[in-house]
Amino acid sequence: MSTQIIRPARSLQGSLAVPGDKSISHRYAMLAGLAEGTSRLANFSTGADPHTTLSCMEALGAHVVNKADKTIEITGVAGAFRQPSAHLDCGNSGSTMRMLSGLIASHAHTFNLVGDASLTLRPMERIRLPLSKMGAKIDLTDGHAPVTIHGSPLRAIDFTTPIPSAQVKTAILFAGLQAEGTTTLSESIRTRDHTEHALRAFGATLTHSREKLFIPGGQKLYAIDATIPGDISSAAFFLAAALLFPDSNLVLDSIGMNPTRVALLDVIAALGGKIKILTVQEHHGELIGTIQINRSPASSSSAPLLINGTLTAQLIDELPVLAAIAPYTAGGLILRDAQELRVKESDRIALIAKNLSAMGAHFTENSDGLEIPGNQTLHGATIDSGSDHRIAMAFSIAALRATGDTEILGAEAAAISFPEFFRSLDSLALR
Repeated sequence: MSTQIIRPARSLQGSLAVPGDKSISHRYAMLAGLAEGTSRLANFSTGADPHTTLSCMEALGAHVVNKADKTIEITGVAGAFRQPSAHLDCGNSGSTMRMLSGLIASHAHTFNLVGDASLTLRPMERIRLPLSKMGAKIDLTDGHAPVTIHGSPLRAIDFTTPIPSAQVKTAILFAGLQAEGTTTLSESIRTRDHTEHALRAFGATLTHSREKLFIPGGQKLYAIDATIPGDISSAAFFLAAALLFPDSNLVLDSIGMNPTRVALLDVIAALGGKIKILTVQEHHGELIGTIQINRSPASSSSAPLLINGTLTAQLIDELPVLAAIAPYTAGGLILRDAQELRVKESDRIALIAKNLSAMGAHFTENSDGLEIPGNQTLHGATIDSGSDHRIAMAFSIAALRATGDTEILGAEAAAISFPEFFRSLDSLALR
């Protein structure tokens, strides 16, 4: 386990291009692996998780080439995955395990999906239920990985997701793409729509009507050339950091501006950020923009910011850093309906609480969230990342305005999504 010392800063200045979006990289890699032809994916995520997905695609018969310019070339299997010679190792990636299960369930092989200790604790019944209704034969171990899939023909279903989960939605749509009939999917709370854009980019027909998605089965996919936007969840750490200092000035280049993700910008503004969108363009249905962020000279509201319901689901990956900086904001933060954080790579609510306490913050922990007052002063401390990348990075940001140095235990976890994080933070922090 490696450690990282974070010293307090006095400002953040400069420009940054964050790694390619992790969510989009996963989906493009999977669909390129299934498609006919060779896809070229520029700005593919440098994080460990999407590269785990690439390894699984190779094991299933796709040909993957990592180019020196961070472009990934994937020659797909034209709709016919092969029997892998070993387990499909999903590492720490819940996205890989859950979405891949839907992609491979209709192929006439036996697939064994395994992961690390953290992934083995994460719930998998949420994908087994809908895929089983489609005719898939899936074995779990007490509702968790290892996952064994006995591939078989699938039939379409009409399904309503019981929890807001883009991974579950994706597993069903990937299975529906290859099923007999038209699969219908409803969500009570809308989740990020990268899968819908990705499927259309690869040539699939997918329609949306009255809050329902319809995907006909038996479709073929064809290779694409694409540039993956910068990951707004990675940018979130620097957007939050800019709130900590009155003279911060950051420019974040080529960031994904997908409408199901940019609620983050509204929250940053509500917490005192001044955001200027410098450019916007569209590529394969995804918006890509360049953002300038400062701290607004006008003070933000002294009332706590409430994040609940749909907003919680939209911000699920950004919540750790918002909670970590909440004590420094004028009004603080009330977070509710975030039970899903307890079954991520770690129990993120418990770890946020543990580390806020270590830094001297006052707060209340609830079963589904936290209440964190603003206008607090925190001190440096030893931070337990729990080997969770978002916790390690979130408290590195909180450490920038603490009094004294902060030690991040398990700092290497940042590489799961953002290997360049600490180097980027060092380049922007003025001390």
